[in-house]
Amino acid sequence: MNKAAIIHAKRVTRKYLRNEFRDKLSQAKISVQLCGLALIFALIASAVIILFRLLLNWASGYTLTEATTMAETVTDWRTYLPLLGALAIWLLSRIGSKRYRRMGIAYVLHRVKLHYGKVPLQSAPGQFFQALAALITNFSVGREGPAIHLGAVSASVLAEKFKLPDNSVRIMCASGIAAGIAATFNAPLAAVLFVFEVIVREYKIHYFFPIMLSAICGALSSQMVFGNIHEYDLINVIRIPLDHYPILLIGGAVLGCAAAFFNFSLLKVTAQSQPWPLYQRLLLAGTLTTLIGLVLPQALGSGDLAIHAAISDDPSIWFLLALLIAKVIATIAAIGLGIPGGLIGPLYGIGALVGAILALISMAMFPVIEPFVGLYTIIGMTAMMGVCLSAPLAALVALLELTNDASIILPAMFVTVPAFLIAYQGFNTSSIFLKQLDIMGLGYKVPPMNQGLQKKGVRALMDKRFVIVNDDPDLLLEVLKRAEGRPVLVRNASDKIEMLSLEMQNADNNTTLSRHLMRGLSDNSTLNEAYEVLSVKRTGEVYIYRGNSHNVVGVISWANLHQEIRSGQL
Repeated sequence: MNKAAIIHAKRVTRKYLRNEFRDKLSQAKISVQLCGLALIFALIASAVIILFRLLLNWASGYTLTEATTMAETVTDWRTYLPLLGALAIWLLSRIGSKRYRRMGIAYVLHRVKLHYGKVPLQSAPGQFFQALAALITNFSVGREGPAIHLGAVSASVLAEKFKLPDNSVRIMCASGIAAGIAATFNAPLAAVLFVFEVIVREYKIHYFFPIMLSAICGALSSQMVFGNIHEYDLINVIRIPLDHYPILLIGGAVLGCAAAFFNFSLLKVTAQSQPWPLYQRLLLAGTLTTLIGLVLPQALGSGDLAIHAAISDDPSIWFLLALLIAKVIATIAAIGLGIPGGLIGPLYGIGALVGAILALISMAMFPVIEPFVGLYTIIGMTAMMGVCLSAPLAALVALLELTNDASIILPAMFVTVPAFLIAYQGFNTSSIFLKQLDIMGLGYKVPPMNQGLQKKGVRALMDKRFVIVNDDPDLLLEVLKRAEGRPVLVRNASDKIEMLSLEMQNADNNTTLSRHLMRGLSDNSTLNEAYEVLSVKRTGEVYIYRGNSHNVVGVISWANLHQEIRSGQL
């Protein structure tokens, strides 16, 4: 065999392997290829999040307030950082394009639902630096907001660079989000559950393994840099006796009311302030946060200061009540007025304060509760996060991983159920992220059938046994006869693709050639795009191309697509 033949054989082999690889990714099935890609992308996403955390930890060492009295807070320059942070966020927002100012969990959810998880790379710098400025300057926001956005951007951009099918891009995006959350909190299982409960909002087995592997990668990356740290393992959690459960039931009702009130207030502020200019919203958020910091600096930051106050020795119930009100106002002011950041950290702080206050009130009537204040604090954190974010299972597992203590599971479940029912049925609460999307005018609803079609790429159904010929009237009939049922495509004089078929004439039983123009779809598309084209007339075909319309690789007919829909496999 000569050298040219060897080179040609290698090219054919590489092309065959690439096509096989893309065919695997187009299927809605578990594949080693998908898991391998998820791991590679998770490494990149984890690296971005770890860089974010390192910068945050370094800067927070200088900017975190340590003042404990009013006199100290007035003279401490760090008290006035929220005003500087608001200015920095506004300046950073002015640098980027208005088109890419959307950010945060709600925006990522919109992109996952309607755009296969394709989050624009141009939105990443704004999210990175604006969220960093918000967290450094002690706004009451959490770290998971930027982690989710940056993880989604990292994975989805890489998926597009690799030219993966759209159905795989969504899985890669979800995997990047899981890696980002796990790298932030060192809680891999909670990251997986959060993605399924909040982002993907459905469970499919072929999603599970790439997302789980990515979460493992994120957690291991975090442990390599920061150590195997459980953030709240210092909270004293003691197994609670069964005779305390009636008190927990009352606590669940209170927490359900508190969560419903928080969601309502936050969404009200978000909706009312939406028409305001950005600089006005940021200035108001900075001013309110600064004023709160002058009186109660423990209400600032993500939530750690509030949690430490809740579990401190002999806290005053009046102090905790004042701190709770201040923390709620600071969080609503920050998130509702557009400060970039997440909600989990502040919700943990608010929940810890509510739980501690319930424990102190119960202690006045039942002194035996005193050893269990830490458990009540953890339960409050779990219920507030689970109810407000509509992610009860993720909240339970997150606190299990963050405290490294399984004794919280049963009482936390017992409290979360009534809290959830009261908030969602009694007060008609719904997921805060979905409501934020409604306020912003961003869609997220996809009909079940279209959702099923989006899970498969066109390569999974297309007919590869087609014939394509140039427009030669003398040869078309002969080619069609020899095609033996295979689709015959004609490239006409205008360089358009037409479908060739025989049409029966009723008058004399003769046949004549019939041809009609076909729409083309990239082989990155999903079956949903093919459905949108063919469902208009409920007949016809589309051709599938790779790279450009001259490289046709398959044909999908309405008959085959309709059969796939009726098969019940979507």
